Amino acid sequence: MNICIIPARGNSKRIPKKNIRLFHEKPMITWSIENAIKSKVFDKVIVSTDNQEIAEIAKSSGAEVPFMRPRYLSGDDIATYPVIDHAIKYFIKGTIDLKFICCLYATAPFTTKEDLKKAFQLVKEENQGTYVFAASKFSFPIQRAIKIDKKGYSSVKDKANIKKRSQDLEEYFHDVGQFYFASKNTWLNNVDMFENGKPLIIPRWRVEDIDTEEDWLRAEKLFKMLQ
Repeated sequence: MNICIIPARGNSKRIPKKNIRLFHEKPMITWSIENAIKSKVFDKVIVSTDNQEIAEIAKSSGAEVPFMRPRYLSGDDIATYPVIDHAIKYFIKGTIDLKFICCLYATAPFTTKEDLKKAFQLVKEENQGTYVFAASKFSFPIQRAIKIDKKGYSSVKDKANIKKRSQDLEEYFHDVGQFYFASKNTWLNNVDMFENGKPLIIPRWRVEDIDTEEDWLRAEKLFKMLQ
C-alpha cells in the first residue's frame, strides 16, 4: 500500500489557521488533498493533525483522519520526521503492509498531480534508502552571497568567486518544501533526506514557501496567474 501523509498542526503562529485559511476559495489543505487524490498514486491520503477543525475539513476534502496526533508531537519545535514516523508506525501496528510513503505539506498548492506521479516513478526506480523530493535552482549564484554585520556593513562570503561570470559558477539547488517520497524502510531508518537524494526539479516560477503574510499574498497572485 502507498500512502500520502499530510501533516497539519493547528497552532500556526505567523499565519493563524494557515492550513485551513481560504486560498482561492478553498481551504489551503484542500489543494494538497485533492492533488494527492487526483494523482492516483496513493491507496490512502491521510492527514495527521491535533486540531478537530482541521480534521473535519480534511475529511470533507476527501482525506482520512484515522487518528488525532498526540500532544507531544504538536509543539512549535517538532520537526516533520517524528510526525511521519508516528503515522507510519500507527499503520504498521494495524498490520497494514506499507510500501511507499509521501509526506506532502498542507501548504503546497503549487504541487501538481503530475509532480506526484513523476516523483512516484522516480522513487520506484531508485534503490532503497533514497528520498525523492521537490527542489529548484537558486535564482542567483550563492557563491556571490554577502553577509551583513551588526553595524550594517557587508562582507563577501567567497572572495575567489565574486568576480567570476555567472555561467562559470556551479549551479546549486534548494529544497522547496513541498513533498518527500520514500519507501517505508527509508523513513523508518531515518535516512538523511538530502544526502544522495533524488531531486525532482520544479521550475522557480512554481515555487513559493508560505510562512508570512507577505508570502501568502505573493502566492495568491502567482497562483492566479498560473490558473
